[in-house]
Amino acid sequence: MRRYSVLERLLFPSARLDEDRLAKAIRRKTILITGASSGIGEQIALLLGQFPVHLVLVARREDKLLVIKRQIESNKKAQVTVVAADLRRDNEMEALLGTLREECNKPDIVVSNAGLSIRRSIYDSLDRYHDYARTMSINYLAPVKLLLSVIPGLERRQGQVINVSTINTSLIPLPSWAAYQASKSAFDTWFRSAAPELNAAGIFTTTIYLPLVRTPMIEPTAAYRKMPAMSPEHVARIIAKSMYTKRRTWNPWWLFLGQVASILFRGLWERRMPRKLSKRRDKHGDA
Repeated sequence: MRRYSVLERLLFPSARLDEDRLAKAIRRKTILITGASSGIGEQIALLLGQFPVHLVLVARREDKLLVIKRQIESNKKAQVTVVAADLRRDNEMEALLGTLREECNKPDIVVSNAGLSIRRSIYDSLDRYHDYARTMSINYLAPVKLLLSVIPGLERRQGQVINVSTINTSLIPLPSWAAYQASKSAFDTWFRSAAPELNAAGIFTTTIYLPLVRTPMIEPTAAYRKMPAMSPEHVARIIAKSMYTKRRTWNPWWLFLGQVASILFRGLWERRMPRKLSKRRDKHGDA
């Protein structure tokens, strides 16, 4: 794991994991992980693969999933089923749902982690409606369709759904992130709305609200390379811990400061940001 800077250690305190409690909570259970071929999904798979569980790993890149499967099964503790699927494609989603209907693959725990991030100005998106369609598809429609299919089984097993989300759903929306933030907020709202019904049926629900995480998804954004960010391994421990604590939400300790600022300074932000963006357009000759 990459060593944290002093600032990162302050922002992201270590997550103590009780391996005995985790082992008891997940023993012999089937755990579905979407977006499992890299980043957070890969790390949670490798962590849970140290225990006697059945992992169903889903992602688009079958070659990467097979590498992870071999690595996990070399420990001779966990069993791994690999499903290569682009969850935006109806036929591939249906194939995944067919696999999950098989008795041996019905999940006890779902880690909804697959996602897509796009940073692009509205003015660079005027002929790119497909960016919004594909982002909404993977960040909102796909997890909704997946959960609607597995909820009956989760109820019978008194299972758990863990939603890997973002702190941006609680803060002032940022320019250039319209597609990403709208889609993540859509699923966050759906999940919070569905949670009381799921809880009443005996299904545990957890949302992990994450700040910046140093995964391949953020690499195209140069501005993020020097910003404080969590490691995927750290996030994996937080997700694993929620499997025995059944905590409803996790977020960084400082998020409430951002939420307060979002309320107090919203007016100032909405006045100043257009001016800043206007100057930027003038500088680059876009006006």
